[in-house]
Amino acid sequence: MADEKPPLLIKRYASRRLYNTETSDYVTLEDIATIIREGREVQIVDLKSGDDLTRQYLLQIIAEHESRGENVLPVGVLNDLVRSYTTQAGSVVPQFLQMSFDMLRDGQTKVVDQMNTLNPLSKMPGFEAMQAQQQAFMKAITGGMTNWSAPTQETPAKETGEDLDEIKAQLADLQNKLSKLK
Repeated sequence: MADEKPPLLIKRYASRRLYNTETSDYVTLEDIATIIREGREVQIVDLKSGDDLTRQYLLQIIAEHESRGENVLPVGVLNDLVRSYTTQAGSVVPQFLQMSFDMLRDGQTKVVDQMNTLNPLSKMPGFEAMQAQQQAFMKAITGGMTNWSAPTQETPAKETGEDLDEIKAQLADLQNKLSKLK
């Protein structure tokens, strides 16, 4: 991860226009969403005050996608998020969400790795093209979560089972903690 690029700095001018400091041009929210889908982190800063506006704009991007019918977040999850802002459970929610998305990303990586190592079709002509389509599909359904890629080393089937058991145990632990908060 040492070769990871720093976040792309986007400056918001008083006119509310957003300026990409790397390409020296103005960008839209859709441009920023595309940059994020491609795996790059962004930081959006108000030019005059220096305030970090990244969260505000990321939430706006999500709201625009949801309003166009690109529903990723179920209504129940949205209700729970609203509730978390008014309860003491709010302090647990960010960590829970981060861990959940980390587990999802790790699980996707393991599925792709297992497909590569255990699938007899991997030697079939055209398999690489099919695999690229699957990766594009996974990226599309996860909204292009950053830095998702197939691992380069093989994972033995035994380790995969143990990792799954560990993930299940962690999820059960999180569920217990959440139930105690209620």
